[in-house]
Amino acid sequence: MRYALFGLVLAAVCVGGPGLHAQDRKPDFKVPEDVSFRAADIMSEGTRMAAEVFAPSNPKSDSLPTVVMSHGWGGTAAALRPDAIRFAQAGYLVVAFDYRGWGNSASRLVAVGKPEKKEGKLVAEVNEVREVVDPIDQTTDILNAISWVAGEKQCDKGRIGVWGSSFSGGHVVHVAARDPRVKAFVSQVGSMDGRWVLAPRLKDYTFSQAAARTHGQIGYPKPHEKFGSLTGAPVIEKFIGYAPVEDIGRCKDCAKLFIIAENEELFDNKEHAILAHERATGVKKLITIKGIKHYGIYNEARGRAQKEAIAWFDEHLKPGPKGGNKAVK
Repeated sequence: MRYALFGLVLAAVCVGGPGLHAQDRKPDFKVPEDVSFRAADIMSEGTRMAAEVFAPSNPKSDSLPTVVMSHGWGGTAAALRPDAIRFAQAGYLVVAFDYRGWGNSASRLVAVGKPEKKEGKLVAEVNEVREVVDPIDQTTDILNAISWVAGEKQCDKGRIGVWGSSFSGGHVVHVAARDPRVKAFVSQVGSMDGRWVLAPRLKDYTFSQAAARTHGQIGYPKPHEKFGSLTGAPVIEKFIGYAPVEDIGRCKDCAKLFIIAENEELFDNKEHAILAHERATGVKKLITIKGIKHYGIYNEARGRAQKEAIAWFDEHLKPGPKGGNKAVK
């Protein structure tokens, strides 16, 4: 979309996405009585992200172990509600959010042409960057969500975990390698390497897209564009340096759980989660859920995956005899 607006700051407020601000958003889904819910706004690089915050209604402590959840390719926080509710029922403060440009979140704005100063204001025509897939932007959003929740009264800053699925199953590795506040992660059916964009059939296209975009000859992909069966076209050159499988060695102080589908059809587990697990040092575990394909993790195996994630977080984020960082084979 294209807008002519007075003042880029004003523009960000006026056209920052279709959703309402936190104080205006009410849950449009059923929240169990033993779970509290509130909407929140998280600022990521100056852009508002819409967040959903879950917690036990009657917490056992004023500060809670905390899980930041991130969705996969083309998803939104709404799809994570069943898992977020289960984690909250298990005693966690849980934050799920929409990446910038997705769901109820605002969009990053890019000026078209050169802004002009008129009457002390900056006048610019801008484009929204909306519903595209950029792993560098998305992992930055997760890091900012961690910073946000660390500033919440209910968050125990020493017990923060991250959970990611599919595309964000790689994001949590990228994030844990860069943020020492992450004490445990769960990566389910995770994609761990974006360098497929450099495969022989794609390399020339990837570099040509990068050249065209930097010369101003093309903009960002159209909103909600299809990429094969997936929703959201990639900013393809941003995948060149995105390789969580290479980051895993920097996660030695984080407890790492990888959950994979036995019959994964979207990529080869041996080049993704299995390889990451092999390279990982410190506390780690690999679980294979038998008999399912990639999307089975959200259907017939969802309950099993939730139980495995909660057990892992309980062991590494909660105090008591099950806590602590002991080696897991």
